Amino acid sequence: MIKILFIGDIIGEPGRKCVDYVLNNKINKEEYDLIIANGENLAGGKGISKSVFEEVVNSGVSIVTLGNHSFSRKEAEEIINHPQVVRPLNYPEGVPGQGYCFVKTKNGVEVCVVNLLGRVFTIECLDCPFRTINKLLEKIKDRTKIIVVDFHAEVSSEKNALGYFLDGKVSAVLGTHTHVPTADAKILPNGTAYITDVGMCGPQFSVIGLEIETVLKRFLYAIPQKFNVAKGLCQFNAVEVYIDEKTGNSLQVRQLLFENIKI
Repeated sequence: MIKILFIGDIIGEPGRKCVDYVLNNKINKEEYDLIIANGENLAGGKGISKSVFEEVVNSGVSIVTLGNHSFSRKEAEEIINHPQVVRPLNYPEGVPGQGYCFVKTKNGVEVCVVNLLGRVFTIECLDCPFRTINKLLEKIKDRTKIIVVDFHAEVSSEKNALGYFLDGKVSAVLGTHTHVPTADAKILPNGTAYITDVGMCGPQFSVIGLEIETVLKRFLYAIPQKFNVAKGLCQFNAVEVYIDEKTGNSLQVRQLLFENIKI
């Protein structure tokens, strides 16, 4: 059995410090065979750069997945082709970076980490995530049975549908993007671990990690605002997934939540 920790969207500097604190003080990160985190909001709450990527890797994260903000910063060019960075697989052909990667655990077990981006209310010109992952599974079927999918999507129905579409074909379908942890972590009938959204790591008293006042102004007055990452106490959202390394089926999925973290 292998044990994987998947960390929800990390929001800016508070999120990075929160992850570093939890991984090095609240849990024993050595218990995990692999630590994955969604990092599309690592830099200032939107996008990624080389320096912030290196910061979370130094904290203990092995693989960083992305999403609709993969290319929101020009600095992404410096890091998008790094072997430990995975951007959505269903970006159109020719987009820099990789949509999946293979990584070996400390015991030499090979795991495939895949990133997909939903099409409802995100980027309409994307390739179909359902058909795209099907093609990949056919390609890698003889290499490994342990496949973890980060589905970065807006609506719960699209995430839920992909979970059942991939049930029994992959080890886990873990939703990201909405920053709010959902209460539906479960093992689907054919052995795939599933959750609609893992949640986020960042300011606890915020609107999905952002300053409350500026977000309220946007809703109240319909005038564009400059959104800044909030400050104060932080929360840490993640899931632990226990996987049978022989079958690739998940045995258990468990949510982790730490609150009121002072950084």
